[in-house]
Amino acid sequence: GLVRSSDGLVLLNGHRVVLRSDLSNLKGKVALLSGGGSGHEPAHAGFIGVGMLSGAVAGAVFASPPPGSILAAIVTLWQAGVSGVLLVVKNYTGDRLNFGLAAEQARAQGVAIDMVMVADDCAFGQTSKAGRRGLCGTVFVHKVAGALAEEGCSLETIVSRVTKAVKGIGTLGVSLSPCSVPGCLPSFQLPAGEMELGLGIHGEPGIKRSKVASADEVVKTMLNHMVDPSSQSHLPLNAGDSVVLCMNNLGSLSNLEMSVVTGVAIRLLEERGVFVARVMSGSFMTSLEMAGVSLSLMHVDQEILRLFDAKTTAPAWPNLSSTSLSGRRWSTEPAKRVSEETMHIPGPLSAVMQKALEAISLSLLEHQEELNGLDRAAGDGDCGSTHALAARAIQEWLQGHQVPGCPGQLLSTLAGLVQDKMGGSSGALYSLFLTAAAVPLKGQSDPAAWAKALQAGTEAMKRYGGAEPGDRTMVSLTLSGTLCEAELGAESTRYLTAKAGRASYVGTDHQTLPDPGAVAIAVILKVVCETLSGIGH
Repeated sequence: GLVRSSDGLVLLNGHRVVLRSDLSNLKGKVALLSGGGSGHEPAHAGFIGVGMLSGAVAGAVFASPPPGSILAAIVTLWQAGVSGVLLVVKNYTGDRLNFGLAAEQARAQGVAIDMVMVADDCAFGQTSKAGRRGLCGTVFVHKVAGALAEEGCSLETIVSRVTKAVKGIGTLGVSLSPCSVPGCLPSFQLPAGEMELGLGIHGEPGIKRSKVASADEVVKTMLNHMVDPSSQSHLPLNAGDSVVLCMNNLGSLSNLEMSVVTGVAIRLLEERGVFVARVMSGSFMTSLEMAGVSLSLMHVDQEILRLFDAKTTAPAWPNLSSTSLSGRRWSTEPAKRVSEETMHIPGPLSAVMQKALEAISLSLLEHQEELNGLDRAAGDGDCGSTHALAARAIQEWLQGHQVPGCPGQLLSTLAGLVQDKMGGSSGALYSLFLTAAAVPLKGQSDPAAWAKALQAGTEAMKRYGGAEPGDRTMVSLTLSGTLCEAELGAESTRYLTAKAGRASYVGTDHQTLPDPGAVAIAVILKVVCETLSGIGH
């Protein structure tokens, strides 16, 4: 699928090998070959292109590729006229053995070949004889080595400079779930509400298990562990250092979650006095469907940054800005909201309007659970909670402000309150209604003006909301002439088919209760009528 959708890639027949389709352009340059088990996509084939890898070899899921396929890729590149072949290998026993065997066989055939081992894992305090594992920091090596090769550097030069860069790379992973090789049970058991720190990319367990914490706490734990000088596998990190940060999705985190942890990582690094030069955030070296993230850092100077910024056609490489992130202005102030009227001058209607608002707020709070229950039948169950937000916002506003005597001014104020505090579709609809209804009531309060206001507000909701009376929405109630009509209208929505709003996506067999938005309007109208009746209006 990757090859068929990328015109710069070709398959090597008979092997799980992907190569650049323009091998003739590699003549006289060093070719870069990497690979490993499948299940880490887009690594490694996604990083093939001008300025990065020349080819990648894939084994079965989480299994090192066979030396025969590695050798076939090496020989194909060599016969294309390259000046040498560099193998970029993650430090796992299987990869070391199979890539090493293929390298020796190629060398026996006269191929100029060398290998760089990437061992960037910062998990273990005491390193074993096997050494640190190769993780997502390998992608940094692909980029730097690829840029050097594209510039025509010799095999010896590339090996020397990349070997030095590898020493300044560190990675640590954390996960909320294991992963499962297709057809097999999960690689390990992780109870709900717990997370694993320091795990590898093949589903092997980590070094520490703890309760799931906030993004701030998790990323802080990762950084503290990575740079702990008491650990033999730590990455030295001091104030004033400049780094490239890679937040790597291990498989199934959402883009939202990735943005959260990326933002936290940048902030925590800057709080340490570390200069964040570039940031990669996304899926670069996954572990099938694992719900986790790995954090990689690479120490950089201006030369490494130049190589990191060099252009590449590799399909999985992100289109990064070449501007340093730390030190830049990353926020701006919003424009001040224009206010037509700032003084609230009370008038003859102020008292009755205040009394109505107080009663409406109390009634909506009393009906919160009823409205939520109605909404759960065909929505997301928050209609009552959303109206409660508006009610509390009105109560808070009433405590610190005088109700203006001009109804139009009051409706404009209420429109701003529900827009800012209520949220959701209901907040937008109420704000639309109140904003449009306020215009006929500017300086007017006679019955004709109120009728025009009701009509204007309803038309605004219909225009932007797309609903009509009879569509099983709150619009069905806004033109009710009497309290009796409003209550009957709210009840009748149980027999209507939803044609707008979220409920329109729900099967009719789930819609046997009145529309919660319509019920809320009926509650409001009832309180208004009772308030007016009580004072003789």
